[in-house]
Amino acid sequence: MSELITAELVDLDLSAETKEAAARSLAERMAASGRVTDLEGFLADVAAREAQMPTGLDGGIGIPHCRSEHVTEPTLAFGRSASGIDFGAPDGPADLVFLIAAPAGGDADHLSILSTLARHLMDESFTGALRSAAEPERAAGLIRGDEPGAAEGEAEPAATVAVADETSTAAADETPTAAAAEPAAELGAEPAPTQPATETPPTPFRIVAITSCPTGIAHTYMAAESLEKAGQAAGVEVFVETQGSAGFQRLDPQLVADADGVIFAHDVEVREKERFAGKPTVDVGVKAGINRPAELIAEVRQKAAHGETSAPARATAPMDKAAEPGDNFATRLRKWLMTGVSYMVPFVAAGGLLIALAFAIGGYTINKAPSVAEHFLWTESASWAALLFQIGSVAFGFLVPVLAGFIAYGMADRPGLVPGFVGGAIALTINAGFLGGLIAGLLAGAVVMAIQRVRIPPVLRGIMPVVVIPLISAAIVGFLMFLVIGKPIAALQKGLTDWLSGLTGANAIILGVILGLMMCFDLGGPLNKVAYAFAVGGLANPNEGSLKVMAAVMAAGMVPPLAMALATTVRGRLFTKAERENGKAAWVLGASFITEGAIPFAAADPLRVIPSAMAGGAVTGALSMAFGCTLRAPHGGIFVVPLIGQPLLYLLAIAAGTGVSTALVILLKGLRKPSPTHPAPLPADTPNEVPAAA
Repeated sequence: MSELITAELVDLDLSAETKEAAARSLAERMAASGRVTDLEGFLADVAAREAQMPTGLDGGIGIPHCRSEHVTEPTLAFGRSASGIDFGAPDGPADLVFLIAAPAGGDADHLSILSTLARHLMDESFTGALRSAAEPERAAGLIRGDEPGAAEGEAEPAATVAVADETSTAAADETPTAAAAEPAAELGAEPAPTQPATETPPTPFRIVAITSCPTGIAHTYMAAESLEKAGQAAGVEVFVETQGSAGFQRLDPQLVADADGVIFAHDVEVREKERFAGKPTVDVGVKAGINRPAELIAEVRQKAAHGETSAPARATAPMDKAAEPGDNFATRLRKWLMTGVSYMVPFVAAGGLLIALAFAIGGYTINKAPSVAEHFLWTESASWAALLFQIGSVAFGFLVPVLAGFIAYGMADRPGLVPGFVGGAIALTINAGFLGGLIAGLLAGAVVMAIQRVRIPPVLRGIMPVVVIPLISAAIVGFLMFLVIGKPIAALQKGLTDWLSGLTGANAIILGVILGLMMCFDLGGPLNKVAYAFAVGGLANPNEGSLKVMAAVMAAGMVPPLAMALATTVRGRLFTKAERENGKAAWVLGASFITEGAIPFAAADPLRVIPSAMAGGAVTGALSMAFGCTLRAPHGGIFVVPLIGQPLLYLLAIAAGTGVSTALVILLKGLRKPSPTHPAPLPADTPNEVPAAA
């Protein structure tokens, strides 16, 4: 492994007067050493990163940096300027300039070194040693950490600091009297009086933080170091998750749950942000985390004191949550598929609703209208209907490629997007439809994961994610979809479409029962999403059968929250005060086809609520299919009733299922016997308090 920096990459007399000239001067040294293949291309990437946010830091430091396909291996060049160069820092020009170059694909080992350097830049003794270095070899050794004098003033690596902090904290938490009692007992001396329990130091305020920047190399880790140091000075525990180029290690879930506040110092989207919902939160750019960490800590403490919190997490299954290393294959497969579905649903909703509105305005022949780009009359409703239909059709055209692309993304991260989208587009071309998209996404993800396991020379790592992986994976997936598995999948899709078209009588009713049970079993969880994905997949090639399925799925999904809302209204004494309040919101959620509105009730009493909801959903699904109700919109609840075929019978099916679920949940809760561990619900006029068991 080559050294990150050598003496040839150090200029202790940097004469450049502008940041562009400084970057060029240092980049030329990288190019001369063979670490940059295209000087102008690399400088363009540096300039693009600089345009996103100035890279000057307080203390006379400039850190221009980027990830570039023109970099062969992670490299650092250092320049020291006597006159100073303006990098946009609030306190003036920089005399220490670090040009950091990382390959586009990143390299975890080298990037961890870069992150450690970024943390060291917050240490004044380290920067002071660089300012006094007389030889390039000395400066390079200080930066690498192998110079004998570097250890004297240099901060410990980040991982060591974190361990030391945890150890010292744990030691501080121990009560000293217990340790002192043992030698006293051995000598026969009287033990010291026990300290009162009230003298135990209070638990310090605890903050969890996320830091990230567009390249994830320097600012990410400098903000982390700055927040940790400010926390130590303020007597606050700060735990930072750095979401950098080398990936990120999730904070322990218990640590997040116990946190008193959250700080987001980021310039890119925080990954898995829902983990921190419902806590006092300060959300700022990454540079604020570097320049004013004490203010951020004070701000989040103030918010906690005032009870200000972020929006609570949605009570839904995390469809787009990444698979964990310990998950079995079935769990990982479900998460991969749900990732694709979660990104597909907005396209389905937008496209489907636009198409449904077009049919409502212009009739079912509007799909034969000419292109509005060639013929559009502002005063004709038919033209507006045609416009809505054609926009919706374009949005719907993304359904299968987005599904395939993000299934592959769930499996292999960003490298899976290109072959996934290509495979999904091919599935449309060969009429393989929704099933083709599922297979193409899984295939693309598997191909990329296989390529990533191949060991390659370091010189090629920089072009792997932007050239090699997309090229090879797209070619393999395209070959397989066009020539090997595409036709069988297309035949299977056609068979499924024909089966749905021919659904009548008992078969249709049985399917309605099954879909109703699935929609109400886990109330927005994986089984619910499978039923919903099956329905919206049919809308890609709509026919009478697929439109019936969509109607049955939405009707059944509305039943659980509506039933809980009705039950809390009819027999409020069977429910707690909190459940009665949730019941008021459940009216709106159920009417809007948000099945998750019933989750608070199911969480509190699953053995009574879930079977009741499933029974009502099965009744509604069966009746909707029996009545021949159809629906062209994938969402909307009662707000799209005008777009439903047989709307009055559709509402009757929903009302019947809601009545069945309401009656069952009231009956089951009424039969419940109070016990010390399961107290009876309180009357409507009694405060929501449970007396302690004797």
